[in-house]
Amino acid sequence: MAVKQATTGKPAVVFRPARPRRAFEEIIGQIKAMIEDGTLSPGDRLPSERALAEQFAVSRNTVREALRMLEIAGLVQLKRGATGGSFVSAASSSLTADTLSSALGLTDFSLANIVETLRDLSSITASTAIERMSDEDLDKLEDNVRRCAELTEAGEWDEKMRVSLEFYAIMAEATENPVLVLIVRTLLEVTEKLILRVGVTHDDSIVRSRRALLKALRARDSNAALAELARHFAKLHKMWLSGSYTGGRQES
Repeated sequence: MAVKQATTGKPAVVFRPARPRRAFEEIIGQIKAMIEDGTLSPGDRLPSERALAEQFAVSRNTVREALRMLEIAGLVQLKRGATGGSFVSAASSSLTADTLSSALGLTDFSLANIVETLRDLSSITASTAIERMSDEDLDKLEDNVRRCAELTEAGEWDEKMRVSLEFYAIMAEATENPVLVLIVRTLLEVTEKLILRVGVTHDDSIVRSRRALLKALRARDSNAALAELARHFAKLHKMWLSGSYTGGRQES
């Protein structure tokens, strides 16, 4: 039975331990489900990272990464300082994004369609963000690339893929355009599912590409940024079509 909190009278939020092999996804899934069903309301403060780690039975680093992904998705706000913590966002586009993602999932599209759309959308995002992004935005992108490199070195390929996709979400946030953010998030959901079907690449090419792109963004060099995006997606499409890379799914 849920225990009433003394301060608000609302039932205490209690999470189930996450299974180790899917801890990252389960943490996000449980928090997202509680937001959508009203168990967690806008403005509610989540338990501390330490408390969440104990409830989910995972490391604090796993909890921190999940919270960062929820922040990028617009579901949670992370605040620093004495009165900081993790708070449910006042407004969420999650349900809308899920609806659009489901609609795309029922559409007859090809691998080329996804690559082309993600390439063009990323180009628009980069061109817009490059004029508006702050040093803080660039630092977030830098941290994302660092995390992606760490996961590559550790051979954690599925999570590396998710973190590498997060790069586009961070870049979209830097545009300060909520419509663009929603579209990018939705496309990334579809892209993640597609990548899991065709196979996650087991190499460091994405890290090298991200470093080159980040260098162009820091230099506010739009031409170089767009050229790197075009080069990366052309290589990625070729690899996915061949299916010959390590991690690729082979037809039986």
